[in-house]
Amino acid sequence: MRGMRLNRLPHLSPKRKARQPAPSPLCAIAYIQGMLRPDLLLQPTPKGLYCPPGDFYLDPVRGAVERAVISHGHSDHARGGHGKVLSHPDTLAIMACRYGTNFAKSTQALEYGETIEINGVTVWLAPAGHILGSAQVVVEHKGLRMTFTGDYKRRFDPTCASFEPVENTHVFISEATFALPVFRHPDTGHEINRLLQSVKDFPERAHCIGAYSLGKAQRVIRHLRLAGYDEPIFIHGSLEKLCAHYQSVGIDLGTLILATSDDTSRAAREAFRGKIIIAPPGAFEGKWAQRFPDPILGFASGWMSIKQRAKQRGVELPLVISDHADWDELTQTVRDVNPEELWVTYGREDALVRWAELEGRRARPLRMVAYDDEAG
Repeated sequence: MRGMRLNRLPHLSPKRKARQPAPSPLCAIAYIQGMLRPDLLLQPTPKGLYCPPGDFYLDPVRGAVERAVISHGHSDHARGGHGKVLSHPDTLAIMACRYGTNFAKSTQALEYGETIEINGVTVWLAPAGHILGSAQVVVEHKGLRMTFTGDYKRRFDPTCASFEPVENTHVFISEATFALPVFRHPDTGHEINRLLQSVKDFPERAHCIGAYSLGKAQRVIRHLRLAGYDEPIFIHGSLEKLCAHYQSVGIDLGTLILATSDDTSRAAREAFRGKIIIAPPGAFEGKWAQRFPDPILGFASGWMSIKQRAKQRGVELPLVISDHADWDELTQTVRDVNPEELWVTYGREDALVRWAELEGRRARPLRMVAYDDEAG
């Protein structure tokens, strides 16, 4: 990609801690004493965060741009049609699965901890712990280090590299999907055990679990396998390619069977009794779901901690499993990173900004409204 210089570091396995590049000498100085204001390095625009000196966008969401750096493969952050796309190899592969191999004019892969220069601006990626390939984007220029989290979480996820706080960050740019004290997610293993107990208690019923097709579905499946569930799991056809990609990079999802057969016979329906079926939440709202006998509807989402949401969707088995940081994880992450200033991109921005101010930290909301936090 023109205007870029790549510095290669040793290959990093997703399970190894990423080696963080050493900051430039100026990065050790508080940015208030430095040579560059943060809003001159990254600026919120209707299309996304824009870097004027590097002439690139982070996760542009409105219209195609000439050069984009993408944090992860969810469609509210990664879209096709851009000129040049830089991202983690797994994110590029996911985008190819979703949008076709020609989703951009050109692409370049960047491993965790590997650095690149774009028009004199240094860029590198650190694990975000959100989904496979998800990354924090670290942008450095003239002594200033700014870290954009994209979406992230702190708890264990067997399908992706764990979040790593970026040291010496001057401006930390965080999401705030669940930035209210009411959102404190339970242990994931506890929720998986609730699902398995329900399967045991109601062997005559199909368990239909709504889970976002990228990341959440594969994570639920892998957690089921780690909990000892080795029965075939039925999946919606929209999960097939993404599950195959996860399997291809060494994430064992066990035996998966498509639940999209046109066979509506009694025998076909009976085959689903006592089984687990995973599909995007919307799939269970149409005719497709009528093939399952006496189904128990579940939904894996951080939003299921709000009982009214579960009730409104007719969810009998709400599973509080989120791919976003909850309130405690968000606040602890700010303390761990300990930046000079906090910027909050989207979600419950005002609550996180207020918390930071009460802690004596500088903070500002960016109010970037184009991102979707409904999947949870």
